Amino acid sequence: MVRLAAFDMDGTLLLPDHQLGQQTLDSLQALHLRGVNLALATGRHLLEMQILREKMTLPAWLITGNGTRVHDRQGNLIFARDLPSAVAEEVIHRRWDTPATLHVFNDQGWFTDHPQPELLVAHQISGFGYQLCDLKRLPAHQVTKICFIDQHQRLCQLKTELDAALGEQANICFSAVDCLEVLPASCNKGSALALLCDHLSLTMAECMAFGDAMNDREMLAQAGQGFIMGNAMAQLKAALPHLPVLGHCETQAVSHYLNHWLATPDLAYSPEC
Repeated sequence: MVRLAAFDMDGTLLLPDHQLGQQTLDSLQALHLRGVNLALATGRHLLEMQILREKMTLPAWLITGNGTRVHDRQGNLIFARDLPSAVAEEVIHRRWDTPATLHVFNDQGWFTDHPQPELLVAHQISGFGYQLCDLKRLPAHQVTKICFIDQHQRLCQLKTELDAALGEQANICFSAVDCLEVLPASCNKGSALALLCDHLSLTMAECMAFGDAMNDREMLAQAGQGFIMGNAMAQLKAALPHLPVLGHCETQAVSHYLNHWLATPDLAYSPEC
């Protein structure tokens, strides 16, 4: 029996223009009325997700910063983990062999040192955005995660360099083809979902989860029912070949599946039907 459903945002719940589709909102509301707990599991910042949750008018639990923060439906903190200060210091201050832009996150917001207005398009629904500053002046002991944004192939080369430098001190993963993230070790959406399950006295077997990128891998693998979006990263599909693939976020495929599950949970599902 499913008692908790966890959803990635970009590429999963959100349309390609990063807006919320009405069909998706209606399906989430129906799921909530059925008594299923809802969790929004995303790389987005808590400050932004609080705005989006209010717009959705749904009592959802929040897993933000790719698992670095978990909050309850009233906004109370359940779990928090930051990067070790030494790791944050090295990533921010070291000169990496990459043209990628650097983005640092802490509880106060999103910080970068170069204007990139094109990145704000994905945040129009909330109005959330970056703050420009000298990143080297940020306190290293308050960093939740660090992102590099660039072309995918160059980020793959950077990941090799980061892996060699940081080893097991950090979790380095792609949250999108053009976004490489440095997270606290053993910190991901899957571990955060497990913590939430413990908090709710549930098991992971009672969860369903939906995602499209490599930062969703652990969550999808550990949930009782994991679903991959048709528009997902090829690496994710290759990593979890046993999981069912739904349709595209453009057609609100999560809503399509939830409507089927709510009406006929015992029947096989086909994204084409």
